[in-house]
Amino acid sequence: MLFAVLARKAYARNLQYRGSHLLHNAVSAVFGFIYASIWTGLGSDSSLGVYGAKGMVGYIAFNQAILWITQFTTNGLGLEQSVRTGQIAIDLMRPVHLFYQAMSREWGQIWYQFLYKFIPIYVLYYFIFSLQLPKQASVYGWTVLALILASYISICMNYLIGVASLWTTESRWFYWVNYSFSMLLSGFFIPIEWLPAWLRTISFYTPYPYLLYYPTRIYLQLENGSVVLGALLWSIGFTCACLAVTAGVRRKLEVQGG
Repeated sequence: MLFAVLARKAYARNLQYRGSHLLHNAVSAVFGFIYASIWTGLGSDSSLGVYGAKGMVGYIAFNQAILWITQFTTNGLGLEQSVRTGQIAIDLMRPVHLFYQAMSREWGQIWYQFLYKFIPIYVLYYFIFSLQLPKQASVYGWTVLALILASYISICMNYLIGVASLWTTESRWFYWVNYSFSMLLSGFFIPIEWLPAWLRTISFYTPYPYLLYYPTRIYLQLENGSVVLGALLWSIGFTCACLAVTAGVRRKLEVQGG
C-alpha cells in the first residue's frame, strides 16, 4: 500500500536524527516547565476556574506534549521546496494525487514525533508534576480520535500553505502567520474561555481550538467527546479545499510550463 510505504519512508528518515531531536525534547520540556511554574504561581492567589492550580499544570503539560503532533507539522509539507527545485512537476506527473503523497509522508513524520517526542515529554511531566491519568478507557479513545483529527487538520492547513507557493513562490510567511494565530486561538497560552469576549468568539469560529484546546479538555475530562464532531466537519471541509486547490495547481503548472 502506497500510504504505508510513504509513511514508513518518512519515519525512517527521521530516525537518522534522533540525537538532535533529543535536544528539541529538552528545550520543549523546559518551556513547558516554565509555563507550568507560572500558572502554579498564579494559582496560589487565584482558583483558576474549573482547572485549579493542579489542573492548569496538567493542561499545560498535555498541551506542550501534543504540540509535536498537532502543531509542529512540516512547513507547507515540503511543497515550497519542491516548487523551488522543480520536483513539483515530477510529483504531479505521478499516478498518485499530490495531496495523498504529501499527506502520507506527513503521517510518517507525525508517527515518529508521537513516539520520540510526545511520549517522552509527557512521561517526563508525569513524574515531575505527579500528573493524574484518566481512569476511563473511553476518555483515551475520544482523546486519540481528537488528536488524529487535529493532526489531519494541521496537515491540510500546511498543504494549502505549501500549494500557495505555486502562486507566490514564497509561502513561508503564510506558515508563520498561521503559526501565530494558532498559538493565540488554539488555547495554548491560555484557555480560550479566559480570552476577551470578542477574541473568544473569533477563536470558536476557527479550526484552531480543535488542534489543542478540545483534545486537552477531553483528556482532562472537562469536555464531552462529542466535540470531535466539529473537528470532523472541519476535516471534511479542508479535504474538499485541498482537492479543489490541487486541481487548480495542475492548471497553474501547465500555464507556467507553456
